[in-house]
Amino acid sequence: MSPMPALSLAAVPGRRKATLDLARRIEELGFTGIWCPSLGDCLALCEGIAMVTREIPFGTSIQPIYTRRPQDFAATAAFIHEVSGGRFHFGVGVSHVPAMARMGIEPGRPLADMREFVDSWRATERVGELPPLVLATLRTRMIRLADEIGDGMVFANGARSHMARSLSHLSESRRADTGFFIGDMIPTCISDDEEAAKAVNRRTLTGYAMLPNYRNYWKEAGYEEEMNAVEAAIEAGETERIPECLSDRWLADTTLFGSAAKVREGVEAWFDAGVRTPILVPSSSAGGQMKAFEELFAAFD
Repeated sequence: MSPMPALSLAAVPGRRKATLDLARRIEELGFTGIWCPSLGDCLALCEGIAMVTREIPFGTSIQPIYTRRPQDFAATAAFIHEVSGGRFHFGVGVSHVPAMARMGIEPGRPLADMREFVDSWRATERVGELPPLVLATLRTRMIRLADEIGDGMVFANGARSHMARSLSHLSESRRADTGFFIGDMIPTCISDDEEAAKAVNRRTLTGYAMLPNYRNYWKEAGYEEEMNAVEAAIEAGETERIPECLSDRWLADTTLFGSAAKVREGVEAWFDAGVRTPILVPSSSAGGQMKAFEELFAAFD
């Protein structure tokens, strides 16, 4: 029997205290981690998690590197790492051009910028011990950079069938090091109405399918037909057609959906694929965030 998965947790306005209550419950139920996406202020949420939990590992997945100076990030990350008793992982990434553009930020070259960020972050003085650093990865060059300068890597919406090839780019020492974090954020919808669950996951991933870097990754993973269809829909100005371009085969390879038993089997398959920490990103076909977590809790009780 594989370990429990980790869960993705985001705090939205009006539900921040309830989100911290969820963090406590996630720990009580034995899930193996809490990972906070960039929606909202993920570092603030991690500070809260450090205070309301005692043992569960947690981290950001991911914090975009362009929004603050490396030295400022180092001070905050070291604080959370210290007060949590070393349970915090700092997950960072270059994010996506549209997300940064909304903030008036113009990203540079991803690999060079990440290397420069990590160098500056680690060189920061008088902040205390820094936490393990996890790099957001997708394709070969960033995987190799995580191998070289990181303490782990985290995918988002990775293709399970492609994971062995992705992990083959890690050095033998990293593959042997169980302390090197390997995670993947997996959209998850639990419902006995499988078609409804698939529809939810398609909506979740439509925005990602509009991003060129994700389409290039999924093409590399064997989904050229689907991604070419998405590109044709975008070119025609018919983005509402994108969900219908995303095949069941693709959906089953990148997300989890269906009955509780089927989702649990899917988590086992992700462990078997080499992902040491599957991170379930919950959605519900019957309600919002709180309903999605109740469905997950019931499935793994």
